Amino acid sequence: MSEQTSVSDSWESMMEAVQAFHTKHRFKENGGEEMNYRVALMTEELGEISSCVTKGKSREALAEEVADLLILVMGTAIAQDFDLNKAFWEKMEKLMQRNSRMVDGRIRVSEFRDM
Repeated sequence: MSEQTSVSDSWESMMEAVQAFHTKHRFKENGGEEMNYRVALMTEELGEISSCVTKGKSREALAEEVADLLILVMGTAIAQDFDLNKAFWEKMEKLMQRNSRMVDGRIRVSEFRDM
């Protein structure tokens, strides 16, 4: 575990770190918080995650790419000024109420609508 990891694993400290990154690079002033750009970056990160999985790369490589995606998601909450922590817990409450089904041999949790 790195020294930075041991400092604080709280949601607040993580959001502060992402905010500091945005501030340092002046994302707001330089287009880094524009949503079409952010979606493109998140899509790129999903591609890199997919590459890790399909090419059998290490867990460490996968963890780094997932962390990149998490940082982008957290930055999106900053850019759009919403409380991601609150949104997470509200969504988890909804998800916990949903049923699951096996779809093509894999578990799926959704708001299933019968035709």
